Formats: sequence, structure tokens, C-alpha cells
Amino acid sequence: MDDAILIEDKWYVLATSSRADDRTLVLKQGETFGLFDRHGDIQHIGIGDQGLYHAGTRFLSRFELSINQRRPMLLNSMVKKDNSLMTVDLTTPDLYVSGQRSIPKGTLHIFRSKLLLEGVQYEHIRFQNFSGKVIHFTMEFEFSADYNDIFQVRGLHREKSGELLPVTCADKEISLGYRGLDDVTRHTHIHFSIKPELHDGHMARFHISLQPHQQQEFYIGIACEINGYKPETLSYQEARHKISKIIEEFNVNTANIYTSNEQLNDWINRSAADLNMLTTFTEHGAYPYAGVPWFSTAFGRDGIITALQYLWLYPEIAKGVLAFLAATQATEHNPATDAEPGKILHETRKGELAELGEIPFKQYYGSIDATPLFIILAGEYYERTGDRTFIESIWPNIEQALNWIDCYGDHDGDGFVEYARESSNGLLQQGWKDSDDSIMHQDGSLAKGPVALCEVQGYVYKAKKTVAKFASLFGEKERASQLLQQAEILKQKFNQIFWCEKLSTFSLALDGDKQACKVRTSNAGHLLYTGIVSDKYARRTTETLLSKTSFSGWGIRTLDNSEVNYNPMSYHNGTIWPHDNAITAMGLARYGFREEAIKVLTGLFDASIILDLNRLPELFCGFDRLEGQGPTLYPVACSPQAWASGAVFQLLQACLGMRFSAKKPQIQFRNPQLPNFIDRLQITNLCFGDGVIDLAFRRHPNDVGINVLRKEGDIDVAVFM
Repeated sequence: MDDAILIEDKWYVLATSSRADDRTLVLKQGETFGLFDRHGDIQHIGIGDQGLYHAGTRFLSRFELSINQRRPMLLNSMVKKDNSLMTVDLTTPDLYVSGQRSIPKGTLHIFRSKLLLEGVQYEHIRFQNFSGKVIHFTMEFEFSADYNDIFQVRGLHREKSGELLPVTCADKEISLGYRGLDDVTRHTHIHFSIKPELHDGHMARFHISLQPHQQQEFYIGIACEINGYKPETLSYQEARHKISKIIEEFNVNTANIYTSNEQLNDWINRSAADLNMLTTFTEHGAYPYAGVPWFSTAFGRDGIITALQYLWLYPEIAKGVLAFLAATQATEHNPATDAEPGKILHETRKGELAELGEIPFKQYYGSIDATPLFIILAGEYYERTGDRTFIESIWPNIEQALNWIDCYGDHDGDGFVEYARESSNGLLQQGWKDSDDSIMHQDGSLAKGPVALCEVQGYVYKAKKTVAKFASLFGEKERASQLLQQAEILKQKFNQIFWCEKLSTFSLALDGDKQACKVRTSNAGHLLYTGIVSDKYARRTTETLLSKTSFSGWGIRTLDNSEVNYNPMSYHNGTIWPHDNAITAMGLARYGFREEAIKVLTGLFDASIILDLNRLPELFCGFDRLEGQGPTLYPVACSPQAWASGAVFQLLQACLGMRFSAKKPQIQFRNPQLPNFIDRLQITNLCFGDGVIDLAFRRHPNDVGINVLRKEGDIDVAVFM
């Protein structure tokens, strides 16, 4: 091809070529995801992350279609709104044979569609001749598989790798293979609906003739095999029907939101579809994988926060997350994986590097906050569902998690939970801001451990109050009283030590010498969410979070722009994270700052209008909002990302002041408010207990009216103004 040059195993693309467009389209289903360019191809361009991935490994690193050895011209491409299908419309430039134009530009239409299902990529290609004469052409695919682990794709260098296996061909199928150093064989089976007329192991060519206005269909199935397990390959039509049924079954049990603002509906619908796509059904239930491409696996913290965001709409995700994390809870002390008894998983990885221990993440526990958050999610799940049977089944895990907080989390016995990694190649920083440079002092110097993060103390406070409720539920009144007392002591001590009068907010952390990291960060918003903030500090904390130096116009920055280490392009030191803002909005609403919560919702809503597909990415840059310009994208942000997708639902919950009480059962709305861009909002098919309810909200000048449109079962609705 004449618009790309291979030099020393690297592809260089002419700036004038359509290949220079590195926008990717994403599909994911189960343990498989694909990153494709807008033509539907897999190329070595941009950051080189395109490919077909399965169980942490890239099974296809190149797959390019050409017609007469020329790349087709792009007409349009998109992913269906429910993320089930990618479609591409192509045509060709003028094509010549022996100096004579054989196919005029724009007369051959090429339609491509792709979907993923249970370890197989399915593709449908349809040609249609719109010219008035017979045309002849060759269709050619060039393909390869590097079997790189996702960490290699991210840039990790290996001194030694396994071996590529000989390519085998059998009639309509070509198989690529690799034997890793883990002694696991991986194969990529490419099955064509017609037999190639020519192939050499990395190319397959087909000759096609079309009468005027004739169509011809062509199908490809690409199966990912691991150690002899080859998934069943269905017909394209069967696969499309099955994926549609899976999505339909997921949606039927989920509450629906519809508003008077169509642009907001686009954001809501995109977010719901992305959460559906990212959710993988494990043996323990539904689990939202963190994000594509780098985090398409189970993360403890990410799964918990996503489950909390989506809990009021679809509590089954929370149940699946709790069951999975209970099953993988650490039972022994293992410094190599930062594991301690009772600790909740940070992440789990599949693939050759994890299996060999070249990365510590096969089952890794370097997260200081996942354990108290696990308890918090259990409490919120119970209030949302009243599912006492399930809570009783994981009650031993909750107790073990609390025991970890008391016995392992507090390294020095000062009453605060700290982290200090034991693994030589694990995470240095173990809060949600886990980049190495994220925890610093006012002068910009990095904090030395053990580190006690402010928000972690809030999580512990809320976790202890949660366990107290459970203890009371199970008849352990004295224990419940003791836990409430412990929580109150922690709250008093925290406000005394972490509050920074000069900053008018809470310090980010205490370092190993118990010196406060006196910098303004978004972490304080999480404190409001947990309720650990004394009432006398709540307003000042809110004002700092929403100040001009912290709030960019699109959202609250991770680090205030007045701080020494502020960088609007830094992963955790000045960017804007949707999930971080949504948690903060819940905290603002908790303390009665509903207008401020609406301001946060409005900023992110405005961003969603401008961003591609109305999809909020993992994060974006923290530059000030400028008139007529959209937010600046962070170059390698995951998109979609589960907790970014879940943000809109938590933001709406915050504005409505929505809470659940399993005891009654009762849905509560505390001083509900709607932004001025929403006149009406409806929630339908909201299941609670044994009933279901439909609700309508209408914004008035001074309040919000709520009407019950349908109610089945014993559900009470209470409004507190």
C-alpha cells in the first residue's frame, strides 16, 4: 500500500493519508474486546493499541482489507447505540488495470459489520455494484497476530518471549498460533465463508465478479483459542440474534430514565449502553470491567464505585461485585501481592505475564480503599434491596474486612488507616489516585509513606457505621454501639487533625512522619460523601471545591490550579475525572448543597454534548473552559470507562436527593432539585422489594413536583423539603 511505510518494524503513515486518523471504534463482549479504525481495520498506527483482544492477550494485531491492493474510501462508520454492532460503509477510488480504469470511483459499495460474542469476532461484508457493467476485482486481507500481553501493548518491555507457531491452512480456515513461556498455546482461527484463491499465511486473496447492481455476501469468523479450548463459532445471523437477546435480557431488569432534554437522554442512553457492554457475567454474577483498552478486567475499587453509581437502577451489578470480591478476598499475608487476611482485591489479570509473575496483578491487593468500600457497598445494597439472605451469606467476609481495617490497615496504631507497599513491583500509591506523583506536600515534594489518605478515613468511618447497622440487624446491640462509638471518635479526631484552616479544606493526607500534605484536592469531595466532615467545615469545603481555581467550568479538578504540582494534562494532578465529580456531587447533596451539585452535573452534561458519541472518557484535561471550545481530551484515557459511564446516574441521584430504606420499604427524596435544562424527568420500571414503580418529576420555580404514575406492591414514597 502506498500511504504507509514500514521502517525497522514500525509503520509510518503519511500525514495526508486517511490512515493518519487514529480514532478508534470499540466493541466488547465478555472477556473479548476489539479496537478498530474507522474503516473496520486493525492497523499499527497511533499508539499501536488496535487489535482483537481476549483474556488479556492480543490475538490479532493486524487485519486490513484492500481492493485491488488499494485501501477503500471511508463513507461512514459507527457503533450501534446499544454497542452490539459496528458498521462501516466504504467505496473505492478510481481503480485501474493496465492503465485502464476498471472501476470508476464511487460505483462499488462495500458494507462491513462486526460483532463480538463469547471469544469470537464475526464479520459480514457485502459488495454491491452500482455501475452499468460487469466489474472484476480482488479482495485481499493482510493479517498478523503478535500475541502481546496487554501490558506489552502499554509499553512494558520483555527480555524474552515465547515462540510463534507455524501457520496452518485447511480449506477455508487459516490458523495462527503462539506458545508462551507459560507453556500455554494460543491460536487465532480465521474462517472465511469462501475458500481463498491465494494465501501465504499472512494474506488471503479472493477474486470477485459482479454483474450490474448485483450483491455478494461474505462472512468471516475469528475465534480465539487458549490451550485447546476453541469457542463455538456460530453463523453470523445466529451470533447477531444471540447478542441482541443478551442485551435485551440485561435491559429488561433495569430501570429507565427519560427526560425532556434530548441531549441529556443521549448521554444517559450512551452511558447505560456502555455499562451494559463493559459488564461481564462471571461465575459470581454481573461485574463491570473497568475500561477499554487498558483495564478490561475486574478491579475492586472500580467495580464497587460503578456498582454504587448504578445501584438505584440495577442492583444486580452490586450483588455480582460483592459476591466476586468476597470469593477473592485475601486469606493470607503475601508481600509479593500486597495481600493481607481480609483485604479486598485491587485487580485481577489473565495472560502470560500475570501467569509467570512478570507483573504482580494475577490477583493483586494493593488498594487501601477497596476494603472499606466493599463494606459500604454491602450496606447500600441492603438498603436498596432488603436482601438479607445474601448479606448473611457474605457476613463473614464483611467481618473479615472490618478486621483487616482494625488489625492491618492501621500500621502504627494512631487510629488512621495507612498504606505502604510491600510488593517490589506493585503500586507505590494505593488510593484511587494511584500514579506515583499523586501524593505531595505544599512545596511539591512527594510524600513518604506510610500514607494516610483523607478520603480513606472517611470510607472507614462510613464502613464502621455500616457494620453497626448490620450488627443491630443481627441482634448484636452492644457491638453496634461500640462500632458507632469508634466511628464518632474517628470523626472527631479526623476533623481535628486533617482540617487545614489556611486552605479552607482538608489536607490530602498524612505522610509517614504524620506531617499533613496541605494541598487543595478533589479528595475532599469524597469526605462529604462519607459524612465524616463536621457541619462547621462543610460549607467552607464546598466553597473551596467549587472555587474558580478548582472548578474549571467542566468539572472539579483533581488538584487545584494554585498548587505547585498542578498540571492540567497530568493523570491525577489537575485533570477532571467524571466519577470523582459524581462522588463529590453526592457529598454536596448530603450536606444540603443541592445547587452546587447541580453545577457539577451541568458542567459534565455540557462536556457530554461535545464529546464523541456523548461518551465521557475516564478523564479529560483540566484547562479552563473557554467559550466556543470543548474540553481537551487526555490522549490515552480509557473510553468507555465504567465509572465514567456510571457518573451521570449518580449525579442525577444527588440532585434528586434519592435514598432507599429497606425497612419500610421506602424511596426517599430529600429536597429534590433539577437543573434548568430539565423540565421533566421520568423513571420507569424501578423495582424495589417485591414491587415496581414509575415516577414523574416536574421542575417548578422553587421546587420539584413528584407524581407516582404506577405502583405495584408495597412501596412508600416520601419527600422531605
